[in-house]
Amino acid sequence: MSSNNPYTHGLDKNPANYIPLSPLTFIERAASIYPDHTAVVHGERRYTWAQTFRRVRQLASALQQQGIGLGDTVSVMAYNTPEMFEAHFGVPVTGAVLHSLNTRLDAKTIAFMLDHAESKVLITDREASPVIAEALTMVRERPLVIDIDDPLANGGELIGQTHYEAFLAQGDPNFAWSLPDEEWQAISLNYTSGTTGNPKGVVYHHRGAYLNAISNVLAGDLGKHPVYLWTLPMFHCNGWCFPWTLAAVVGTNICLRNVDVTQIYQLIAAEGVTFYCGAPIVHNMMINAPEAVRAQKQHRVEGMVAAAPPPASVLQAMAENDFGITHVYGLTETYGPAVLCEWHREWDLLPIEEQARLKSRQGVRYHMLEAIMVADPITLEPVPADGRSIGEIFMRGNNVMMGYLKNSTATEEAFAGGWFHSGDLAVMHPDGYVEIKDRAKDIIISGGENISTIEVENALFRHPAVMDAAVVAKPHDKWGETPCAFVTLKEGVHLSADEVIQFLRGQIAHYKVPRHVVFGPLPKTSTGKTQKVVLREWAQTLEQVSGKKADE
Repeated sequence: MSSNNPYTHGLDKNPANYIPLSPLTFIERAASIYPDHTAVVHGERRYTWAQTFRRVRQLASALQQQGIGLGDTVSVMAYNTPEMFEAHFGVPVTGAVLHSLNTRLDAKTIAFMLDHAESKVLITDREASPVIAEALTMVRERPLVIDIDDPLANGGELIGQTHYEAFLAQGDPNFAWSLPDEEWQAISLNYTSGTTGNPKGVVYHHRGAYLNAISNVLAGDLGKHPVYLWTLPMFHCNGWCFPWTLAAVVGTNICLRNVDVTQIYQLIAAEGVTFYCGAPIVHNMMINAPEAVRAQKQHRVEGMVAAAPPPASVLQAMAENDFGITHVYGLTETYGPAVLCEWHREWDLLPIEEQARLKSRQGVRYHMLEAIMVADPITLEPVPADGRSIGEIFMRGNNVMMGYLKNSTATEEAFAGGWFHSGDLAVMHPDGYVEIKDRAKDIIISGGENISTIEVENALFRHPAVMDAAVVAKPHDKWGETPCAFVTLKEGVHLSADEVIQFLRGQIAHYKVPRHVVFGPLPKTSTGKTQKVVLREWAQTLEQVSGKKADE
């Protein structure tokens, strides 16, 4: 059928007007325009963008010499080090897919991932050698193992056929840099937590990584040459795509192997850090650091917080310590952040407590996310934007995953109806801002009433003695289930369960108040998220607790 549209004739894609989008273009640009600008800092090691680009090309060349190419998987078990940053460019430029392993995984899970991804190469930090060595005894086919011999590693052994620097030395520093022929080509593989069976492999493409990297620039208002502190693990959603973001803005990566609050403040002061990302637990550690440690910071620092909705009290404390925190929200399936709490200047005039409440909302869609809605999970009918009606969050856009590797059933379920199903329950406010109320699996139904664990947790955080808190459902003969609170107190502070319960009764409806309060440290994932699946198991068998129950 012919078209009468004149713009469809003789105006075709060609190499002059169309290049597939890929974040790999950013590092070549950074190295060519700002070759001497510092790209990476790790202890005594400092690399410029020219040096980093050279190392990345050597990595790509050495991998190619090992037969690595299109569709192959290269797994990396690494902390926030230069090697991990380099892998984000050196692996995908060969056509291979970067698979970042969580450094806190057990050997059995690692072995499953290596087999499922069909990993040809494994680059691994010596500190992780005990768990990696065990995992390698379980895999069907052992990959080529390359050790990262980081001087700052805490022990461990070299278990590979070679080490990273020797492997790089085999590569050509003038390796031809090229972009993929197709932007829908896979760039990375990230596995979900796998709390209900084997983890699912989330596949990202070059287009999505490119667009989310640029979204980070806009959402964080990064400007040129930011100094970025890596408190967020680079293995987590590829560091929310920030390795590619930092190349786009020619920033400086300040590496941090492990989260240590004293070292965080030292690096902020010594390196002039301007930006960072982290989970709420990291921010909690920062605001509760000793005054002498916090006093090292003499300038304003911007940051992003994600994972569970940050308590308003935490955001308020960060603001009072001259941290500008932006709340973002996303999932592994959305390349990390896909929603942010866009700030309005007129909100600066509000009391700081009200500002903190507004900041704790998840907000509106990222610049490169096409759409977000809160809707009925069955009919996909949007709920009223009244701040009360609960529905599931749905998203669609270029920064939604390609799908789950070798799992068409789960992929089809996730994309049913042409939207990505997040599994998060939320309300839509009249101003179009989304606010999460709970994960679908975390909502507590007590006597027919829905109780948001997030609401109860936020109330707990208002108590000045509470350092960390989480609420899960506990089975109950009469009500079906009731809230059970797990609380970590600040150092040197004592509090009874009765005192917690009485405090909460002044904050929330009595039926929402936990009937059990348990004190102690909370189990965490490597990205700072509370492992509620573990707490639910504890609550299932809980009979006697360290504290009095609330009245029946």
